[in-house]
Amino acid sequence: MPRTILLATAISLALVVPAAAFHCPVDMGKIDAALPQAKLSTADKAKVMSLRTEGEALHKAGNHARAVKVLGQAMKILGVK
Repeated sequence: MPRTILLATAISLALVVPAAAFHCPVDMGKIDAALPQAKLSTADKAKVMSLRTEGEALHKAGNHARAVKVLGQAMKILGVK
């Protein structure tokens, strides 16, 4: 029984990590497309750019779950889904 649980966990992780890794570039693209037309304050624009940069760095470092969360914060400020 424990081997089955371990195997199921390993398979789940193997499927989730690549999916999250692919999600990051999609989110970065949405941010990049929306930012030029966004009507944001200077402070909000700077925050979005900072979150975008942080998200890309996290993605490159392999921390995809955190990258998706950070990029989601930037998308929320931009009003992008």
